[in-house]
Amino acid sequence: MKNTEGIFLLLSYFLLASAQEPKTCSTPGAYPHTRLDPRYSSRLKFSHKEKVYYRCEEDFSPSRGVHIVQCVDGTWTKLTLKCDKRSCGNAGDLPNGIFVYEESAFIGEKVYAVCNKGYTLKGLNYMICKRSGWTGEIPTCEEGEPSCSSPAVENSVGNNGSVSMYQLGESLNFTCSPGFQLDGAQKITCGPGGQWQPAPPRCLPSPEETQLPDKEAGGCDVPKVSSSSNAHLADNYITVRSFSSGDKVSYKCDVGYIPAGGSRYRSCSKGKWSPLRLICEPQLCGSAGEIPNGEFKYTGVEFGDTATAICDEGYNLVGRADRHCMSGGWDGRVPVCEAMTCEAPPPVGNAYMIGEIEQTYEYRRVIRFQCRAGALIGKREIWCTEKGTWSDPPPKCKEITCPRIRVPNASWTRAIQAKYLPRDTLYIECNHGYTQRGPKSVTCGAGGRWYPSPPHCELRLHPKFHRG
Repeated sequence: MKNTEGIFLLLSYFLLASAQEPKTCSTPGAYPHTRLDPRYSSRLKFSHKEKVYYRCEEDFSPSRGVHIVQCVDGTWTKLTLKCDKRSCGNAGDLPNGIFVYEESAFIGEKVYAVCNKGYTLKGLNYMICKRSGWTGEIPTCEEGEPSCSSPAVENSVGNNGSVSMYQLGESLNFTCSPGFQLDGAQKITCGPGGQWQPAPPRCLPSPEETQLPDKEAGGCDVPKVSSSSNAHLADNYITVRSFSSGDKVSYKCDVGYIPAGGSRYRSCSKGKWSPLRLICEPQLCGSAGEIPNGEFKYTGVEFGDTATAICDEGYNLVGRADRHCMSGGWDGRVPVCEAMTCEAPPPVGNAYMIGEIEQTYEYRRVIRFQCRAGALIGKREIWCTEKGTWSDPPPKCKEITCPRIRVPNASWTRAIQAKYLPRDTLYIECNHGYTQRGPKSVTCGAGGRWYPSPPHCELRLHPKFHRG
C-alpha cells in the first residue's frame, strides 16, 4: 500500500513539473508587407522568451511599430511593425504644364507630363518611380503649338514640299509614282510632340519583271525582287530556272522581318510576274523584361537592336548586361541586380554596436557605436556604401585617465596608483603643522580632470612669531 502511494506521489510530482515548464513556439506567422529575418527561416522551434526580428518587404519601408516578436509560453506576441509602400513623392513643378500621377507615386508607377494650351512637349512624356527616385529625362513645355514638318517620301505623288509645317491633327495621304509600290501606311496624322503617326511610308520600286523571247510562249524567267522589300523567294523555288504561264511562287520575309499584310504569292501570266504585295516589317521584340532595382536602356526594339541592363545605385549586376533583338525575340536572360552588402565590421575594443547585430548589412544601412568606457575616437555612425565598403573605419574608444596628483606636504588615505580612472576618489590630508586650503577629497572626472581642484597645504606659523 505504501509503495502505491509513493509511486502516485512521484508521478504527481513529474506531471506538475512538466506542466510548469514553459512551452516552446513554432515558426512565427506572416504579416502583410513584412518578411521574417532570413536567419530564422530554417528553424522550426523557438524557446520560451526568445525574440525574432521582422523586416519590411522590398519596395516597402517601416512607418511605425516595433520589428520584434517574442515567444511567451508557446505563443508569439503580436507584431506591431507597419510597412508602407515606398513613394517617390512629388516630381516637382513643370513650367507651363502639369504632372499627372498614375496613383500615389509608388515604385514602378509613372508620372505623365501634360503641357498647357499653346505649349509643345519636348522629350519623353513620362518619368518612372524607381528606388533611387524619379528616373528619366525631365520633360519641358516650350512655347508654340505642336506641329510636324513636311515628310519627305521619295517617288510619291503630291504632298512633297507643298506645305512646310502641319498642325496637330492634320493628315496626309500618299500615292506612289508609276513603277513604285507603297511600303507602309497610306494615311498618316500629325501627333503630339511633332511626330507623324504612324511613321511616313516608303515608295519602293516594283519587282523587276522580264519576259525572255526564247522561252515557251507565255513563260517567265526566275522572278526578281528588290532588296528593299526585305523578302526572298521560298526555298522550294530557288533551283527552278523557268516557269510556265499560270505558275505561282511564294515569298518569305527575311530574317528579322515579319509579314505585315499583302499576299506572299506571285503568278506568271503572259511572260510577266504579278507584283509582289507582301509587306515585311522589322520584327519587334518589345520589352526585354523588368529588372527589380534596375532598368534596360534601349537602342530600339527592332531586330538587331540592343537592350543594356543598368542597376540602380547600390546594386550590383549579376548576369550578362546586353540582350539583342533576334528573330526569335530577345536573346539571353534578364539579369539580376543584387543589393550591395558590407561584411560586419571587426569588433572594437571597449565599444559596442547599438541595435541588431548581423553578419552582413545592405547598402545604406547605418551602424552606431558607443563606448563602454572612455572617449570615442572616430565616427559614431558609419554606413554601407554602394561599393560594398563602410563609409569610415569603425571608431575606437580611448581610455580616459586622470594625471597623478602632487600636493606637497600632504598624504593620501588611498595608495598611489599608476593610473586613475573616472570615478576614482582620493582623500587628501595635510601633514601636521600645515593648514589645508581646499577640498578633502577629489574625484577623477569623465574628461580626465580632477574635480574639484586639489587642495594645497600652507605652513602653520608658531604663535611666538605673532607677538609684538
